[in-house]
Amino acid sequence: MKPTKIAIVLAMSVVAPLTAGLAQQAPAPAPSFEPYFAAPTSAPLAPDADGFLQRWLLLEPIVKPNRSNIGFTQSYVRAALSDFPGRTEAVPRDGALIKTPEPLRWHALDARLFDVKLFNFAQSLGKPVYGVIFHAITVVDSPRDMHNVRLAVGSNAASMWWVNGTEAVGLYGDRRMVMDDGVSQPLTLHKGRNIIRGAVINGPGLSDFCVRFVDADGRPVRDLTIDLK
Repeated sequence: MKPTKIAIVLAMSVVAPLTAGLAQQAPAPAPSFEPYFAAPTSAPLAPDADGFLQRWLLLEPIVKPNRSNIGFTQSYVRAALSDFPGRTEAVPRDGALIKTPEPLRWHALDARLFDVKLFNFAQSLGKPVYGVIFHAITVVDSPRDMHNVRLAVGSNAASMWWVNGTEAVGLYGDRRMVMDDGVSQPLTLHKGRNIIRGAVINGPGLSDFCVRFVDADGRPVRDLTIDLK
């Protein structure tokens, strides 16, 4: 017996909500970080021609409301940035979640420019771009013990930086990102893996940073490789 028009309409009325529900459950498209970032390849990455480190693990921004950057005194910045989310000696995996009131995810990315554009990173994720703290980690492999090198950083706005768990550089106050704005005391990169960790806090305006190692004469150290594995 052929189905009546009423039966067909009823069947469609049942199927339509089901298909709509399936459409609603479809996974959201992966965020695009272009044009400022690219997905890392499986091969280790060398610093760029000027020694800047371009491969990083970036944590989604932590909300820390600040109407102005003027109040970023040394004491305020140290209190805000010294509390690192997760184990300080561990290198998280790409996609790992940090358990905070709102879970935050780590993203492994290669910066296409010498500076890491944090504002655009957050914007690509649809996350807050003002009044935030960013955390960053990279792992530098050195072919030998390198003595008397210095960590040179710039950031917008204030930031703190550690090498192998030891504080190396602090930048405070309202500042624009300037290459080599802060330079550490002489330090040693050990043969093998060395962990560089940073945190940047910003109120209004853009956020970014740049990091490299320089030798005793201020020349960029380029015989390093970056591998987050």
